[in-house]
Amino acid sequence: MVQSVNIKALTTLASVVRRPYLAAPHVFLPTVSDVNYPALRDHCGIKAVIFDKDNTLTAPYENSLHPRAKFGLQSALDTFGIANVAIVSNSAGTDDDPGFVDGKEIEDALGIAVVKHREKKPGGLDEVMGHFPNVDDPSQLCMVGDRLLTDIVFGNLHGMLTVHVLPLCTGKENENDNKVAKVVRTVENKIMYTDWWGGRKIRSYTLDHKVWKGEYECPLVLADENEPLLGDLETKN
Repeated sequence: MVQSVNIKALTTLASVVRRPYLAAPHVFLPTVSDVNYPALRDHCGIKAVIFDKDNTLTAPYENSLHPRAKFGLQSALDTFGIANVAIVSNSAGTDDDPGFVDGKEIEDALGIAVVKHREKKPGGLDEVMGHFPNVDDPSQLCMVGDRLLTDIVFGNLHGMLTVHVLPLCTGKENENDNKVAKVVRTVENKIMYTDWWGGRKIRSYTLDHKVWKGEYECPLVLADENEPLLGDLETKN
């Protein structure tokens, strides 16, 4: 599937330039399998989890669950139930997916719903809220994805709890990734996480969540201490 230009991301860019902390996630870790989903439910007021798809659950434009995401998706399903876990993609389920063909294939392959939405992330809140009838406020949603300017900005704009993960695929495994997305992801990650005064300042202004008071009081990270994090960003393309 070929993605069209993300007009919503471009129009939101001015807001991010003025308020760069909109792109700062509450939690940053290697994969979706390193998230403490029971803690999200029991201590953070989260009622549903939204996943990006490409390079978050699957290889780019593939429909099979990536091995490194299997534990995480199953943990989310065990914790929240199938009705409260869904994919919000900027390809499948959008106008780039006529007839919802790709969305249906993904639902069949992964066993979870793909939310249909006309406006790409960081837009699409109304459709997301409509998909989860038990969610009364966006702060009860957790957005998990690999893109700062789409996934994380989408969540932060609306008060969700945001989790940023590294792209699942690198090198040859990532050959099918959208070329523009690959370049932009590399740039946004370096700006956010490289050890320079600008990145440190942005991260210091990370938005508060309505319930979660921080990793010290309520740990959400199950990351293996041997997993690469910031130091791996130079090669995660």
